[in-house]
Amino acid sequence: MTPTAKKSAFSGLLPDEIITCLEACGWECNGEIQAMASYENRVYQIGLNDGSNVVAKFYRPDRWTDEQILEEFEFTDELVALDLPVLTPLPSPSGKTLCEHGNFRFSVYRKASGHAPGLDDPARLEQIGRLLARIHNCGFTRCFEERIDLTFDQHALGSARFIITGPFLPDELQEAYAAIAEPVLTMLDQRMQLTDPSRFGRLHGDMHVGNLLWNQAGPVLLDFDDACNGPEIQDLWMFLSGERTEMQTNLDALATGYEMFRPFPSSQLTLVECLRTMRIMHHTAWLARRWSDPAFPRAFPWFNTARFWQDHILSLKEQLALMHEPVLALSGAA
Repeated sequence: MTPTAKKSAFSGLLPDEIITCLEACGWECNGEIQAMASYENRVYQIGLNDGSNVVAKFYRPDRWTDEQILEEFEFTDELVALDLPVLTPLPSPSGKTLCEHGNFRFSVYRKASGHAPGLDDPARLEQIGRLLARIHNCGFTRCFEERIDLTFDQHALGSARFIITGPFLPDELQEAYAAIAEPVLTMLDQRMQLTDPSRFGRLHGDMHVGNLLWNQAGPVLLDFDDACNGPEIQDLWMFLSGERTEMQTNLDALATGYEMFRPFPSSQLTLVECLRTMRIMHHTAWLARRWSDPAFPRAFPWFNTARFWQDHILSLKEQLALMHEPVLALSGAA
């Protein structure tokens, strides 16, 4: 099947096809299926004949190679072997973690229980800091060979170029976007050049509260789909948001836990607002790149309106101002 046909099949994935795929790889399903919130991939809770539930992730065609996906699995297997609470794929009854049937690739996970963590409790942030430090102790023993690096070119420059050259930005806002994109990209390039790729390690890559579940035992870390090579702060900065006093409180709690197992990367705090800006730019370009997928207009109806682009330009202006403000530092740091 052609790449275009595979993308069409993925966009129109049906319940019968989902069950057929799992059963072809040895999973005995009871027919119960529930779609879960996911847009880059397709994710479903599936009931099995033994009364348990699993979660199946169907991979978007032409995003990751088999080698990149298997390298992610190798990393999560290493973390599980260290008794860290992360999810790694279950081997199918036929023995595979990356399963394939027809036009689809998928993996199957145990269903984790828990709730979204609140970040208003410093003790909880300390616990998250301890978990991330232990993950980094493993991840920074080496780099991924197949997966991508977190870079300015791909996440910021490439995103801006896609927006400028694409059909989405309204003509009347082209000049305003270019006017703010230029100084933003200049500052991002300067700051990111201070990072040393030789000191990169394997990261979760998309470490936000939506990828954490909290239960009586503590956090469970989900979804390493964006695992990449990069600096430690990429897995930490998303817990630093809100007013500056709130960010300071969260930073100190996070660092207290992190430093129990690994020195906190204080020198990388200059990247916090840069990485936030890169994420804003990358997310916007991601929506544009995926707009032909029917799921995206349904899920993000506000995208590609004049109001959206006006707000996006305003957010870049705000981020440029924040990147010029004094950098956060640990309390008591010289």
